[in-house]
Amino acid sequence: MLHNAARRPGREPKNGADSASVGSGSVREGTTRSRWFTWVLAGCTLAVLVAAAPGALRDALDRGGIYLFSWEFFQDLPRRLTGPGRFRFVFQPLVAMLLGVRAGRDDARAGRPPYLLAVIGHPQHRRQMLAETARALANIVLLGILLDAVSQWLILGVAHPGAALVVGPVLIGLPYALARAFSNRVTRLGRR
Repeated sequence: MLHNAARRPGREPKNGADSASVGSGSVREGTTRSRWFTWVLAGCTLAVLVAAAPGALRDALDRGGIYLFSWEFFQDLPRRLTGPGRFRFVFQPLVAMLLGVRAGRDDARAGRPPYLLAVIGHPQHRRQMLAETARALANIVLLGILLDAVSQWLILGVAHPGAALVVGPVLIGLPYALARAFSNRVTRLGRR
């Protein structure tokens, strides 16, 4: 409401608020919407995984073991590359790499070490970098898990929550980490 009032000509924000505080309200609204979307996506992902659990348990009893730890898991990977949802094997890593490049350039400008080196060898940077990663990748990881569970159901006839919890994040986490570290190095070399 205050944001709209500030945009109309001849109207001043109420309570002595300046334009900077009005603009920060819209940033807070965007953050709130983003958090809301993350919670909705997390709820949908959790609902799909919970709904898939009985079928996966029945399949595990019939198979005599858990799908994720079986040879069939590796045999089914090529089927996923050609079945419904195959575009996500390109799109999700690409988005993760773009986010990683942006974060790596920011790391280089801030003088932080490359991502993998900082997470493994610099405890003073570890918490900050892992928190940034969680914020940057939360929605895309949730979406990856959700899409993997749905594509398993479409291709295999049953969704395996364990496999979705592994394949989805690997498609995103590995390209992100490598792109963030590599872009940090390239940015540092370009500044010399």
